[in-house]
Parts: sequence; C-alpha cells; structure tokens
Amino acid sequence: MKHSIEELRREIDTFTIRTADELEAFRLRFMVRKGSVAKLFNQLKDLSPADRPGYGQLLNQLKQSADRKYEDAEKQLEVLSSSAGKKRIDLTLPGRKQYPGSEHPVQKVLGDMKQIFRAMGFTIATGPELELDSYNFDMLNFPANHPARDMQDTFFITRNEGEDDQLLRTHTSPVQIRVMLDEKPPIRVICPGKVYRNEAISARSYCVFHQLEGLYIDKSVSFADLKATIYSFAKQMFGSDVQLRFRPSFFPFTEPSAEVDVTCYLCGGKGCRVCKQSGWLEILGCGMVHPNVLKNCSIDPDEFSGFAFGMGVDRTALLRYKIDDIRLLFENDVRMLEQFSQ
Repeated sequence: MKHSIEELRREIDTFTIRTADELEAFRLRFMVRKGSVAKLFNQLKDLSPADRPGYGQLLNQLKQSADRKYEDAEKQLEVLSSSAGKKRIDLTLPGRKQYPGSEHPVQKVLGDMKQIFRAMGFTIATGPELELDSYNFDMLNFPANHPARDMQDTFFITRNEGEDDQLLRTHTSPVQIRVMLDEKPPIRVICPGKVYRNEAISARSYCVFHQLEGLYIDKSVSFADLKATIYSFAKQMFGSDVQLRFRPSFFPFTEPSAEVDVTCYLCGGKGCRVCKQSGWLEILGCGMVHPNVLKNCSIDPDEFSGFAFGMGVDRTALLRYKIDDIRLLFENDVRMLEQFSQ
C-alpha cells in the first residue's frame, strides 16, 4: 500500500499541465470518483484496523496535494488566457494626437450675448421653430400683402385657406408674442433661436441662421432706454471704442424704427465686398413696439410702452472673429472650427 501511494505521488508531481486539455486529463486521472486516488481509498477496507489510520492520513495528504496542483494550474491558465486576449501595445509606434472638442463660434457668441443681457435683467424665452402664420405675421402687424409672406421669402409647410398656415419661423418675434400673451407687464426677455428664410446664399446671408431678439414692456419706456441698452450691449460685445450708427427704418411691428450699423471690421470703413463698399455693417434692427402689437396681446398701449430689437448671431460672430464669409459657419470645415478649440 505504501509503495502504491509513493508511486502515485510521483505521478502527480511529474504530471505536466500546460493546456486546458492537460488540466482536464489531470482531473479525470486523479480527482474523479473513479480516479487513481479514489481507488487507493477503496483499498483501505482491506487493511487491518491498526494500519488504516496511518495509510488514511497518507492518502488524505496525497489528495490535498493533487487538489493544490489542480487549483494552481487552473489559475495559471486563466492568467495566460486573459493576457493573450489583450492587445499588445507597440511602444515604437508614434503617439496618437488627441483632438479636443470645442464650442462652435456661433454658440460662443450666443453665450456671451445671453450673459450680457442677463446682467441687464433680461430673462430668456424660447418657442417652436415650426410656427403659426398668425404668430409670425398677423399679430406682429404685418399687412396681408406684405412681401415677407411670399413663398420666395418664407418656407411655408402648409397653406390652407381659412386655416392658420404653418411655416418655418422667419424671426424669433413670435416668441415675444407668446410671452406677451402669457405674461403681464413688466416684461423683459430675450428670445434666441434658429430662423429660416428663403434667401439667396452668399457671403453675407444664408437660408438658415441664428437670431436673438429682445423685448422690454413697462410704463414710460422710451427710445432713449432703447439706445442706452443697445450702446451698453455693443460696448461689451465689440469693445469700448465701438462706433455705432442709427438709421431710420421701417418694421411693421415697431414705430419708430431704426437699424444699427457698426464700422466694417475688414476694411475699416473704406469699403469692401462684405460691406458692399459702404464701410458699415448692419448688426440689428430695433424700435418702439407698435401700439397694434400691444393691442393684439391685450396690453393697453395708453398705459404701457416698450421697445424691441433683433440681431443676427451669425453676423455678430463674423464681426467678432473677422470671418469674411457666413457660409464658413455652416460647412463644418475642421480647418476653420479647430481655430476655436482654445
């Protein structure tokens, strides 16, 4: 019996386990119920009672030795398997350049605009881009035959006789209407958003662009308040030495109305293709809210007055970053966008 135990121990110690198949062969040979170790345990009943304890202890040690070898080999194979599954890193390869994301220049400018007007006490209001004709035109005092209603200028979605047409909003002024219908004065809001116009695409204009409009309704609001707001914004946005020009204009929803220009940033006022040789660039339109608009929103024009303004965010981005073509803002050219990653 002793000789059989020693011989089986040598077999266990010298058994080589390098693969999963060899590990399974070890288990089947030594560890199962009909394996070599179990057969020796079955022979204990043939021994005398005096010899059984001694040989039983030797067999237990033999079984524990086989179990340890199996567990150690199993762990080693798991480590080798996980290491083989990992991709090897070639340390001789050149490093991979990281391309950090960046905020789009239009969003940078829009964020600065919001911050400036928030500091003046304006809140932010938004509305749907798919708008009703009545909010986009009628309640803003647009005549029925106004050119802006033509298909050449507006993207209409539905044209139903006797029903409110649906269209892609041409400005964010409908948001002002929604605010005046839902809230009572005093009202001080800005309305940023994307707008759509069926225009010819050029260096100065695009069929889709971003706009920010402002509205202030309260008692005794004057044009002087409007000019002070515009000057404060322009100086914070373009610098303290900015030069502005107010020109009389006409908008159906304001009276009196004005357009505001700044000196062309490319030619310094000498004239170029971007400013159409005028030396000035228009940045916004503004005026006192028309009494008809206030009446349409159930606000008494005899008690309240207000001003409104609207500006193109994209054109302001062109001014700030000295970009000479608005189309660059929509083409997603990485060579242009990566300049704003800092």
